[in-house]
Amino acid sequence: MLIAEKWVNLNFHSHEELMENYTINPGERFNFSFDVMDELARTKPDKVAMIWCDDEGEEEIFTFADLKKYTSQTANFFKSCGIKKGDRVILCLKRYYEFWWSILALHKIGAVAIPTTHLSTKKDFIYRNNAAEVKMIVAAKDEGLLNYIDQAKLESPTVETYVFVGDSTPREGWKDFRTEVAKQSEVFDRPTGEEDTKTSDPMLLYFTSGTSAQPKMVIHDFSYPLAHVSTAYFWQCVDPNGKHLTVADTGWGKTAWGKLYGQWLCETIVFVYNYSDRFKETDLLHIIEKYKITTFCAPPTIYRFFIKANFEEYDLSSLQHCSIAGEPLNPEIYYKFLKLANIELHEGYGQTETTLVIGTDRFMEPRPGSMGKPMAGYDVDIVDENGNSCAPGEEGQIVIRTDKKKPVGLFMGYYGDEERTKSVWHDGMYYTNDMAWRDEDGYYWYVGRSDDVIKSSGYRISPFEVESALIEHPAVLECAITGVPDDLRGQIIKATVVLTKDYTPSEELKKELQTHVKKTTAPYKYPRVIEFVDQLPKTISGKIRRVEIRENDKK
Repeated sequence: MLIAEKWVNLNFHSHEELMENYTINPGERFNFSFDVMDELARTKPDKVAMIWCDDEGEEEIFTFADLKKYTSQTANFFKSCGIKKGDRVILCLKRYYEFWWSILALHKIGAVAIPTTHLSTKKDFIYRNNAAEVKMIVAAKDEGLLNYIDQAKLESPTVETYVFVGDSTPREGWKDFRTEVAKQSEVFDRPTGEEDTKTSDPMLLYFTSGTSAQPKMVIHDFSYPLAHVSTAYFWQCVDPNGKHLTVADTGWGKTAWGKLYGQWLCETIVFVYNYSDRFKETDLLHIIEKYKITTFCAPPTIYRFFIKANFEEYDLSSLQHCSIAGEPLNPEIYYKFLKLANIELHEGYGQTETTLVIGTDRFMEPRPGSMGKPMAGYDVDIVDENGNSCAPGEEGQIVIRTDKKKPVGLFMGYYGDEERTKSVWHDGMYYTNDMAWRDEDGYYWYVGRSDDVIKSSGYRISPFEVESALIEHPAVLECAITGVPDDLRGQIIKATVVLTKDYTPSEELKKELQTHVKKTTAPYKYPRVIEFVDQLPKTISGKIRRVEIRENDKK
């Protein structure tokens, strides 16, 4: 019996049975650090919980007993700095293993963890520090990063403590994490009375990556980890005796999806590869081969790089299951990966505000290009502009119905912004702002963000559909489709294209790509404008910022 089964039922044999009978019962005092991690340290102290390595050959292995020791020491250190229940703490730790010590320690205290990307700049820290009234920052000892944080100090009055993680060379105004934690007691008892945590207390705060506006503050309560049992068990299909690797920086929500809660609730080994900022797909393939990774999850970009590499040179026979999320999956990538690895990619969809909402679970046959079906625990629908359910084949907005109950995993709201919360969550529905349609069998097909859908000559055109057509051409590594204003058609389609290494920009290639799209999809959907670029603008979580392309086109 997995520890997850104390709160979540797992014994199902079909998607239909799962949807009908799945339940999550967090109780009133669920705390992931105490009830899962410390309990596993008690019952399975020597079981490996995490394997960490970097691209310089360093390796660390932590058992559940190790993690209890280090998280307790970290909690005592944070408490000595004045951190208490409800305080907000930024964790900006790249892929240092101290991130896991720190976030679990904050859960023990009842403080609110704010994972933040190391790509943040001075203005990002000023905004975050003040918007969330941050009390402490724990950051990786990167000179550029710490300089940005220092530059933000004068405009961050609520921040009282600054902590660095790295070599122990002193830095003025900063505490040394490793030195201070080593001094602390290995015992941290569960708080009682007012300091004890309730399931309904805030636990985790994420700033959204801001594809179109100032980042929102998404707040989750202590029940949130349990919703990721579905993510790990039914979608990623993690093996309790295996190793799971999700490609994600600790500064964005995918770490919670793939390197923390659901994986340890299902007792698999969380594998962390701390690669440098210059990602090399061949290094990652070597890591999968060397450590015999059993389950793997990554955004589409990673798989695109994989299939362009010398894939057949690596022994990936240990892989049992692969999943994909972050952006829609182009069918071309699906089929090429299937041919090379003999593994079907299981797509999934969700947001920072949710856990996995739609996915191709372990019982389903993937349909390339489809997100899958609604996941257990969520009442999902597609509705029109009036809030009415759409018929099969009809495009509408993805919503989560909450009129009967609020699902475990759905956010509490936008921190400090009730008006913004009500703008997306009203009339018993949470509106995702993502457009899709479903087929007769209940599979969901992504169209795009509501503000990304292109209207040209009376047609509604999905950018994803045109991107899927373009990506099939061997010259295209990545692309983004946007609409450009046009007096005659309202909008015309523009393709911003990153070429593979064997191709160079030319007018002839533009015509070739246009002809390819005309043959692959409806001719009116071809891009009348093509721009070749070295890279696409992306959010910190790797999503294409089409809004930035549109804004640049206006200049």
